[in-house]
Amino acid sequence: MANIKSQKKRILTNAKSADRNKAVKSELRTRVKNALATTGTESNEEDLRLALKRLDMAAAKGIIHKNQAARRKSRLMRRINAAG
Repeated sequence: MANIKSQKKRILTNAKSADRNKAVKSELRTRVKNALATTGTESNEEDLRLALKRLDMAAAKGIIHKNQAARRKSRLMRRINAAG
């Protein structure tokens, strides 16, 4: 355990941001899964829009890298277009 006061604070803030990042990444996986599951239905367009929006927001907040967001969006669109 750290003895320095600033390091103790950093440990707490790192834990908070790790929890926040974990929640965002979990939501990303859920949104992408929903978009893939509803392929071919009328709600697919809305689910796809939400998945792409969440990927962009995660990249903007720095939770995932912008290139990773672009790659994941590209792969998602490829899978949906192939299935449809």
